Amino acid sequence: MSIRVHAGNQAAGASRGILRESQAAGASQGISRGSQGTGTSRKVSAGKQTAEASQEISAGRFQWSDLWKHEDWLAIWIGFLIIAAGAVSVLTGAFDFSAAKFSTWGNGISLAEQMTPSFWLHLLLTAVVLGALFTIGNRLKGISFSKYVPAFVGIFFLAVLVRLISAEYTLNRYLEWAFFALAAGLLVANTAGVPGWLRPAVQTEFYIKAGLVIMGFSVLFSNIVNFGLYGLGIAWIVTPVVILFMWFFGTRVLHIDNKPLVITMATATSVCGTSAAIATGAASKAKKTDLSLAVSISIIFTVLMMVFEPVLIRATGIGEVMGGALIGGTVDSTGAVAVAGTALGGTAQTVAVLVKSIQNILIGFIAFAVAVFFTAHVEKKNGSRENKITAAEIWYRLPKFIIGFFAASLIASFIVVPLAGSEAVSGINGVLDQYKNWAFVLAFISIGLDTNFREIKEQMQGGKPLVLYVVGQLFNIVLTFAAVYLLLSGRFFPLPNIAL
Repeated sequence: MSIRVHAGNQAAGASRGILRESQAAGASQGISRGSQGTGTSRKVSAGKQTAEASQEISAGRFQWSDLWKHEDWLAIWIGFLIIAAGAVSVLTGAFDFSAAKFSTWGNGISLAEQMTPSFWLHLLLTAVVLGALFTIGNRLKGISFSKYVPAFVGIFFLAVLVRLISAEYTLNRYLEWAFFALAAGLLVANTAGVPGWLRPAVQTEFYIKAGLVIMGFSVLFSNIVNFGLYGLGIAWIVTPVVILFMWFFGTRVLHIDNKPLVITMATATSVCGTSAAIATGAASKAKKTDLSLAVSISIIFTVLMMVFEPVLIRATGIGEVMGGALIGGTVDSTGAVAVAGTALGGTAQTVAVLVKSIQNILIGFIAFAVAVFFTAHVEKKNGSRENKITAAEIWYRLPKFIIGFFAASLIASFIVVPLAGSEAVSGINGVLDQYKNWAFVLAFISIGLDTNFREIKEQMQGGKPLVLYVVGQLFNIVLTFAAVYLLLSGRFFPLPNIAL
């Protein structure tokens, strides 16, 4: 059974779903061998090659139908529809499109006071808007209404509980809602287990991509221009160095023979986690189990860094600009970067997302370079058949939702601001901000639901992949901090002007 995993497709579920698929492929071949009895060695060899090929990650080629079937494009359309509705509601005043928001309760503030008819109406609107758009998106991807709708209701119910708990006065002072979203998913996944009916809605990347497209409207292009060279220095210089370091450390120091695993983990660590792992896994012909392990380790440390890195940055007092840039360059997941940046402040969030977005642009180029390198050197040495690599691989590997992010920024900067003014854009972003947050809550619950510590432990292969990640990430943090200090401390270069 050959399964094609598109480079930009949703990767939550990789830590188990992909592994199950490869196991299923192996099981079906085992049954086939048993039914056939003895056979020639040539048939056995061919069966083995087929089994190995079925476990490789491959990247699909662009088709026009991708525009309404591929997850990245669907995330763009969902984000744009929400942006359009929010803009119309604010500019015309014809209707209220605001999503539900839990205000802080406790410490003398009654929770019951917030449960007004208006709150319930906005909560219903949030559920209907997100439920309808993601249901249609999943139907276009091939998931039936009957499977996705009840699953979405279940995850949205968890999201409501998470936002309710995280709004409590004491908890809200110390921890972000993302922590409770992850904790809720992890609790379910590692105790009772994720029920089968809930799994169709466990789609981390889909929710994150849509949320980031919505967020793009709040990132004015003037900030991208002002921060461009700084972001290039942090993202485009540090990232290749970290990849080369982890490749050398993994293959020469740890002596890991599985080179596709090494390069997949290196790019997941240095670029943006799951999306980079899938793109590079396809380019290097990594096994699905390799991708599963790389994604699992990345998710665990993304959770830890998202929660604790802002705390450490606050303790050092390095400021929002430097802190946001450090988060953007070191936290793996793009969604986690936005959440961790928010914990420091609005400027930190903007800087963090700018750095990560500039870094994400590298995914296509890195995947292309990995494909060429593995074809010309690694696979050639192993006697593999040479593949045809074209420059079009850059486009195939590029996460398309990044296009939506920058397009939303351009629309806000060069169309809405000149026509309606910056105050109108601020009002629109006030509406859109909660839809972005709800999408991120769904994403982080999905991360928790898709992380099973027992299965990760079984794939650890003697601990070397974990050592590779930890050492590589520490090197990444040190090198990124050095670049951030050089460019953004104000000692060597003028600070960029970041407008909120």
